[in-house]
Amino acid sequence: MRILVTGGAGFIGSHLIDRLMEADHEVICLDNFYTGRKQNVLQWLNHPNFEIIRHDVTEPIRLEVDQIYHLACPASPVHYQYNPVKTIKTNVMGTLIMLGLAKRVKARFLLASTSEVYGDPEVHPQTEEYRGNVNPIGIRSCYDEGKRVAETLAFDYHRQNNVDIRVARIFNTYGPRMLEQDGRVVSNFIVQALKGIPLTVYGSGQQTRSFCYVSDLVEGLIRLMNGNCIGPVNLGNPDEYTVLELAQTVQTMVNPDTAIEYKPLPADDPQQRQPNITRAQTELGWQPTIALPEGLKRTVADFQARL
Repeated sequence: MRILVTGGAGFIGSHLIDRLMEADHEVICLDNFYTGRKQNVLQWLNHPNFEIIRHDVTEPIRLEVDQIYHLACPASPVHYQYNPVKTIKTNVMGTLIMLGLAKRVKARFLLASTSEVYGDPEVHPQTEEYRGNVNPIGIRSCYDEGKRVAETLAFDYHRQNNVDIRVARIFNTYGPRMLEQDGRVVSNFIVQALKGIPLTVYGSGQQTRSFCYVSDLVEGLIRLMNGNCIGPVNLGNPDEYTVLELAQTVQTMVNPDTAIEYKPLPADDPQQRQPNITRAQTELGWQPTIALPEGLKRTVADFQARL
């Protein structure tokens, strides 16, 4: 098949492209290189089945494809809050344009949505039926409300124009190729530990997160795209850790001499995040296979090589 991956030079997008190329598909990688990196897809640059286009998804583009994985959007608070208007444009206009393309060429469209649609959840763990608790005017809303609108658009295109859609709600993902200045806890802790500077824990460190290794997530995306379930489907690892536990694990693994430093909690930072993945297990036959210690070991090795 000819497959378009928007945000294909990014962290998750490039791992997805690796899998698609290994399966002998023709792949078009679309990226504006705001958080994507050419190095991530370097191995495919001269391959006859691979094409890379520097393009911003908020601008129209004409392509002929069978499937669209729509991943383009900065996903860490540092990047999406740097230019919040651009973030919401990417989520709304970018999704609108890609759905228009899917409608025109009759491609199947997968939206990479996010657990952020649940906001600071009052239901735990979160099932796909939960409608979320989001602050529409907060500093994170350019991303979480943007993704909520993207889901709305996907379902409206599906109902009104019969566009074949899939919606994945992605929970915290980590692994090789994460940006060093990503601003998310896993990369922050690893970089701090490798540099021997104190690990920054916000608040008491008792807020929880679930961490899914990137190869597990990519497997889930591919199964969702090629299955019959429209979604939304939670894709994440239901093992729940406090942020402090994560800091201590990285500290022990990388540099036991580093200190842990506490700072005030940022605005609208969710207290709990844990996916209920029953739908993914039953509809896709999917569940994560890589536990946090193993995934962290691989991620730390990658960061060490780069730093």
